[in-house]
Amino acid sequence: EIIEKVQRPPPLCRPAVSADQAPLECIHLMKECWSEQPEKRPTIDQVFDQFKSINKGRKTNIIDSMLRMLEQYSSNLEDLIRERTEELEIEKQKTDKLLTQMLPPSVAEALKMGTPVEPEYFEEVTLYFSDIVGFTTISAMSEPIEVVDLLNDLYTLFDAIIGSHDVYKVETIGDAYMVASGLPKRNGNRHAGEIANMSLDILSSVGTFKMRHMPEVPVRIRIGLHSG
Repeated sequence: EIIEKVQRPPPLCRPAVSADQAPLECIHLMKECWSEQPEKRPTIDQVFDQFKSINKGRKTNIIDSMLRMLEQYSSNLEDLIRERTEELEIEKQKTDKLLTQMLPPSVAEALKMGTPVEPEYFEEVTLYFSDIVGFTTISAMSEPIEVVDLLNDLYTLFDAIIGSHDVYKVETIGDAYMVASGLPKRNGNRHAGEIANMSLDILSSVGTFKMRHMPEVPVRIRIGLHSG
């Protein structure tokens, strides 16, 4: 019931303490601590100093112990908040990285900001498509995890290659690999050359690629380009 009142003012829920129940300095300090304006609330250190001033050297073991406990609790709470904030930042970076892997950076930023993403028209673009020759047969002769390892190894190799070209990986579906150049960043008339050079590099790398579970079986890929 008290929590409900504190959470949903007005009226402000505050204890009534008469002057004969505590020193006036303590009552004044208590009122400062529950101020609605955070900047007007004293810090734990200031509370500690004021209590020492109020007590004027008298033995106050209980109060000192209480204040030390509050001070320690405040310090522990700050450390916990800092730790949780760091964990949250790490998770946010993971989410941002995953989002930029799935979508163009400009689109990902717009989605994070909550703004609508307007479709764009690109006049000059070259697309690359490739798949694995005989993938259905290879899959039939392999365990599911072996197929996953094959695709992961092959497309990790492709991802490393496209990093040195002005291209954007659109997606991979099964054994299909799709790349574009000229979008989402326009590059004039260089898109065809970028995709062509990338294709030759991929072909060259596939020539020495070996499957883990069937190293004696050569891997061949079928590549198609469309420029316009």
